[in-house]
Amino acid sequence: MKQGIHPESHPVIFRDASAKKDFVMYSTQTSEETEEINGVKHFVIRLDVSSASHPFFTGKQNLVDTSGRVEKFRAKMAAAKK
Repeated sequence: MKQGIHPESHPVIFRDASAKKDFVMYSTQTSEETEEINGVKHFVIRLDVSSASHPFFTGKQNLVDTSGRVEKFRAKMAAAKK
């Protein structure tokens, strides 16, 4: 392996907000937010979707509607049927 050409990896916590699950591993990503586990500083990276919350991996459909888009779509479909 050549010296000095590889990026530094750090301990990181990938935190899935919707599933409330943490994945602890090494990554080249960093963040301003840190958390200490067993005396080791980990960077915290927040995720919207991970394997713990994605329907493909869970087999469940979780619908997260933050801006009312689903209701708007349903209203359009109801109007189109009339």
